[in-house]
Amino acid sequence: MALLTLEDVRAMSNNGTRGPVVVRRDQVLAPGARDYLQEHRVEVVYPQGKPEETSGKPGGSGGAAPAKYRTLFGAQLNEKPEHMTHLKGNVLVFKDHPRIAFRGMIDLLEAEILLAQQAAAEEGYRTLTEELEEVLSFVRRNIRFDVLDEPVGEVRLCGYTPEQLREYSHYPEKHFGQPHFLVHYSDGPALLAVNKVRTVVRRTELAAYGAFRDADGNVAREDIILGLNRLSSLLWIMMIKLKAGKYERSK
Repeated sequence: MALLTLEDVRAMSNNGTRGPVVVRRDQVLAPGARDYLQEHRVEVVYPQGKPEETSGKPGGSGGAAPAKYRTLFGAQLNEKPEHMTHLKGNVLVFKDHPRIAFRGMIDLLEAEILLAQQAAAEEGYRTLTEELEEVLSFVRRNIRFDVLDEPVGEVRLCGYTPEQLREYSHYPEKHFGQPHFLVHYSDGPALLAVNKVRTVVRRTELAAYGAFRDADGNVAREDIILGLNRLSSLLWIMMIKLKAGKYERSK
C-alpha cells in the first residue's frame, strides 16, 4: 500500500479549502494526515470501501497476500516509503521517530570514539587506545539492547565497577591526585578527542530519554540511560588520568 502523508492530503484538499480527498484501496492515511482532514472537516471518500472492509483472509479464495511491512499506526504496506525505516523486523516508522534518532546518535558516537582512538594511538597512548576499543564495543551493543530488547546488565568498563565509576569521577583528586579542571586547547589531541566523545555521550543519553519515555515522562529503558551515564563517568576518568599523566606513552 502507498502511504498518504500530511503533505499529500494538504495538496489534494488545497490546504483544507476543498474536498473530498479520494483514498484508493491501495492507499492508507498516515496519522498526521487523518488528523488534519478531521480538523479541517475535509470529506474522505473510499470509492472501493475502506481497506479493512475489502481485505480478504490469507489463504482463502481470493484472499489478499500478507503485506510485507506494517506500521505502528496499523497500516499494511507492500513497499517501504523512502521517508520510513525499520524499527524492528518488518515494522516501519518515520525517519524522525525518537528511537531512530537515538540510533543515529549511537552511530555518531561510534565515529567520535574511532577518532579518539586514532588521536590516542598517534600520541602513543596504547592502553588508552585499547580501553577505547572496549568503550566502542559497549556502545555498539546498545543497538542490540534496543532492537532485541536485551537488558544492559551491570556496567563494568575498563576494570571499574559501577560504584567505582561514580566514586572516581566525583572525587578525582582523592584517587588520582588531579582535581576537576576545565579543558584547554593545549591539553593535547587525545584529551580533547576524549572530551568530544564525552559530550556526544551526554547528547546520546538525552536522545535515549526521548526515545524511551512515555507521555507521562516514565522511562521504559532506564538501564540504557544508566549505562550511558556511567560511560560518561568513565570518559571523565580517562580525561583526569591523561591530565595527571597516569597513562604511559610508548616511544
